[in-house]
Amino acid sequence: MTGQLWRDPALRLLTGLTLLGCALFFVLQGDAPRQVQVYWAFQVPLDAALALGAWRLRALSPAHFRRFFAMIAFAGASFVVGDSFQTISALVDPGTPSMNGGAVQSACFVIGMSSNVIACLIFPQGLRTRRERSVFWLDATTVLVGGAVTAWCFAVNPVGGEHIDRVTAGLTAAVLIVSAFSATKVALIKAPPMARVAAWPMVAAAGVQGITTFLPGDFQETGHAYVLAIRLAPSLLIAAGPWIQQIVLRGGHSSGAGKRRPYSLLPYGMIALTFVIFFTMLPRHASSQLWGAAIGVVVISCLVAGRQLVAFHDNMQLIDRLDVALDEVRGHEAQLRAQASTDGLTGLTNRTRFSEQLAAAGDATVLLIDLDDFKTVNDTLGHAAGDALLVVVAERLREAVRAGDVVARLGGDEFAVVLPGAGAAVAGQVADDIERRLSEPLEVGQHVLVTRASIGVARSRPGADPSTLLSNADIAMYEAKRRGKSMWVEFTDEMGARISAEAVLIRELGQAIERGEFSMVYQPIVRLGDGALTGVESLIRWNHPTRGPVTPSEFVPVAERTGQIVEIGRWALAEACRQTAAWRRDHPEASALTVNVNVAGRQLRSPGFVAEVDRVLAETGLPASCLNIEVTETAVFDDEESTEVLFDLRGHGVRLSLDDFGTAASSLGLLLTTPVTTLKLDRSFVESITTVGRQAAVANAVSQMAAALDLASVAEGIETEEQRALLLELGYHYGQGYLFSRPLPGDGIDRLLSGDRLPQAA
Repeated sequence: MTGQLWRDPALRLLTGLTLLGCALFFVLQGDAPRQVQVYWAFQVPLDAALALGAWRLRALSPAHFRRFFAMIAFAGASFVVGDSFQTISALVDPGTPSMNGGAVQSACFVIGMSSNVIACLIFPQGLRTRRERSVFWLDATTVLVGGAVTAWCFAVNPVGGEHIDRVTAGLTAAVLIVSAFSATKVALIKAPPMARVAAWPMVAAAGVQGITTFLPGDFQETGHAYVLAIRLAPSLLIAAGPWIQQIVLRGGHSSGAGKRRPYSLLPYGMIALTFVIFFTMLPRHASSQLWGAAIGVVVISCLVAGRQLVAFHDNMQLIDRLDVALDEVRGHEAQLRAQASTDGLTGLTNRTRFSEQLAAAGDATVLLIDLDDFKTVNDTLGHAAGDALLVVVAERLREAVRAGDVVARLGGDEFAVVLPGAGAAVAGQVADDIERRLSEPLEVGQHVLVTRASIGVARSRPGADPSTLLSNADIAMYEAKRRGKSMWVEFTDEMGARISAEAVLIRELGQAIERGEFSMVYQPIVRLGDGALTGVESLIRWNHPTRGPVTPSEFVPVAERTGQIVEIGRWALAEACRQTAAWRRDHPEASALTVNVNVAGRQLRSPGFVAEVDRVLAETGLPASCLNIEVTETAVFDDEESTEVLFDLRGHGVRLSLDDFGTAASSLGLLLTTPVTTLKLDRSFVESITTVGRQAAVANAVSQMAAALDLASVAEGIETEEQRALLLELGYHYGQGYLFSRPLPGDGIDRLLSGDRLPQAA
């Protein structure tokens, strides 16, 4: 803000004009008439700046402040008229030089000051309550009385004992009172019309104007350059105020004084000033000069007493409010303490409190309980039904445990029970009772639900900390889910070893791509009629540096659970498309060769999958029609997001195969909801197709459905000539299996495309 003030051209002009006037005072030292002429001449532009600045603020300020600035502008105009008349008088008839104005100038000065006083009285105070108004007027009256005492004492008996005329004394007293009242407004009002940085120069101007009248000795002599400079300074200060306010408004700053403190030091300062004046005059003046100061001291004392009564009343109210607040705090503290240790929905112990109780339990058994398929309840019946179910489950858990056992909700649909001092037999009984109680039908709204749960049981061991105990129960709970859910399983060391081994596998999977440990092999897909190679299915292999070959059945399920399948699948897609594009470039006769790439459901739902496919095709130059993405039925069943992605891929020209068709209950429905182009008959229907009539019937039904829906059909796992012949007879056009070839590395497919025969295997 200070930098903006110094850079403002208007303030620079006003300051420069004032400095020029002061310089002329010193240049003309000894020529009093000329000094007085310069003094009055320089007053006029400063008065005009006040009038113009205030008038401009009238347009810039809020509506409730416009009348205030209009009256300030009128005051400035009055000063311009009076000082202009005085300037002309001094130029036409220098006479006896005097810095006191004549009748016209004095009248205009009185009119202008009256306008300023009225302006201070009429602008909104922003005081809403009776208390605020009482405090303000007590403080304001204190300040005004202090200003009046100062004016009275110096006007009746000026410092130095040199009396001035009564008119000048009266005007000076008015100036001091206006200054005091303006200071009061600026200091005590919440939202004054001018920012303090703009108002204080104007307040100070009135104070300086009044004080200079009572300067002693040589400072009252006309023609003294210092006196003239000091007398010109208030005009600069009062003129600068409106222009500073304009800078404040242009800068986007608030004009208000901000939040007012519950007290102000200004009234107490005026009290101190009154007592200083009183004790200064007490030993030096007769009673006729003293009684004005004495009355002021009495009034000031009464006002202070009134102010202190208000403060005392405020303090008592504050104490009462503090007592009420303390009671509320104690109540909230108890409530927060309960909330910090209790689950808000079920009223059970929460995770934080459960951890503390588990640590204090010592020898104990922990049951970790996870509701089976709880997400289905939320998705189909809504979260309100899910919450109601959790409340019922919590109540049934309380009923199943012993007195002294701890039941907690750890979050979501996961619960835990601590059985202090319980052995294997007791833990088994409690787990059985929980399974029995949860399996009883319950009503949620208008629906009857049967709840099941998977429970992991773990017993504390010497030296094991509570976190290990809970982790063991978690491992056992997931083992229960892996075995088919709705059962309880106790933790064993073998489970821990398997989980540890899986953790190592997960860590090594994360490094396999960077280390180049993955490779691709390709199993030929042939036309059953003539054995011609029409495409390949890409299959990923992991060549571990110490484990050796790791089969997909070992690492793919782990990668799907951890989400690593997304990064692995991204690499597999890029590698398969790169290799197929290379075959097409090297063998023009293989332009129709297609590559099948297996995509997991998690990969299909990963953000930007379609864009990733487009990018790979663009980078490798492989046509979209040569890419056939294989998805399993379970990956897309009842999944709108996955189905959307499939439609998007099909719209880009990519082919889609439904892999392992016939192994899931959703097969027939998926034919109507997904845009697949190929059905792949699962190998389980092929292995006994020549000996088991039902398998042949299923294979025949799939072939007929594919033909009716205009879909291609591929049979997997063909190992004998008899299987090939029967599948061809049933309408299958394409097949793959060991009869034609095992999966081959890229150079093996390259040799086939160069003319080698398929390496049929037994």
